Amino acid sequence: MDEATIEALLFVAGDEGLSLEEAASLLESTTQEVYAALMKLQQKYKSKDSGLTLLEVGNRFELATKKDYSAVIKKYAASPYATNLSQAALETLAIVAYKQPITRMEIDEIRGVQSSGSLQKLVLRGLVQEKGRVETPGRPILYGTTEYFMDYFGLKELGDLPDISELGVENEEKETDLFFERFSEQFNEAGSQL
Repeated sequence: MDEATIEALLFVAGDEGLSLEEAASLLESTTQEVYAALMKLQQKYKSKDSGLTLLEVGNRFELATKKDYSAVIKKYAASPYATNLSQAALETLAIVAYKQPITRMEIDEIRGVQSSGSLQKLVLRGLVQEKGRVETPGRPILYGTTEYFMDYFGLKELGDLPDISELGVENEEKETDLFFERFSEQFNEAGSQL
């Protein structure tokens, strides 16, 4: 049994970790062989040369950073380098939250640009999930928010989202003002050139 393969699986599994049964199934091995490899991996992480440790939580195993590195991890989490959602991903997430269930094509129409990359990132982060398929040719996927989305944003139900009509009026006013300022500047410049 290859320790590096189990290490890679645990890394990809993230916070959810893997059970012995899941790892054995994925590796087409026995739970005893997987457990033995996990124990070898755990010994490897006891070295001062590694910043990782192997945790057994319930019947699941997961990778974590050692407590010795908590200060630098906290510093990273508070920094702008932490993995924040991009503007495109936030726009896509807002559309899904308010219009769900919704297809990628409908999201693209609303945003005016292609959203497949942002949607894929949101699915990978567990904020959006497949909610079914439309019974039309091609059977496009319908997307909606997840329980993790609700927890992440502190919502009990989707009705707790801010009223979209209020948000829209505020944004339209700002866009109109910005457009008017730009138009006035261009008009005055053109008039002075005549």
